[in-house]
Amino acid sequence: MVKKITYVTGNWAKIASAKQILEPLGYSVDNIKMETIEIQADDVEEVAKYSAKWASEKLKCAVLKNDSGLFVEALNGFPGTYTHYVDDTLGENGLLKLLDGVENRKAYFKEVLAYCEYGKEPITFVGITPGTIAKEKSGTYGWSWDFIFIPDGQDKTLGCYPDEERWKFWSLDSYKKLVEYLEKNNK
Repeated sequence: MVKKITYVTGNWAKIASAKQILEPLGYSVDNIKMETIEIQADDVEEVAKYSAKWASEKLKCAVLKNDSGLFVEALNGFPGTYTHYVDDTLGENGLLKLLDGVENRKAYFKEVLAYCEYGKEPITFVGITPGTIAKEKSGTYGWSWDFIFIPDGQDKTLGCYPDEERWKFWSLDSYKKLVEYLEKNNK
């Protein structure tokens, strides 16, 4: 029996990742693109939980919602929950300028999947992808932070890898934890 998960996103990369991971395990992934309310909070987990609960109440079904952020150690975790806004305003060039002359370029992406059944509280699953911020942009694949983020163990930015390779560098922990939860609870 195929089980269905409704992913609330319009991001094709998120949908593709979810399908690559969940469909071989017997889960059908469909998506609904809708604007959800994103609260201002200091943690992407809180943002994801709120959005998942809101979407589940509106759609009256179980949903999956994702929120993520780029956290740069030398900038005390900035941009963090403001990653999308910073991308729209400062962009990669602005972030590189903030790190000009800074030796510590450690950073990580924190991805939170929030699963919420209608009428219940959301449950979250976290994945961390560690890396560093490059000194300059490089690559032709992907978008945004892909051109400046180098995953641990690599010497090139994500932007140097085509779509079918790039997703392999992201932590799959959030999806693995989600699947464990769904299987354990017969969802």
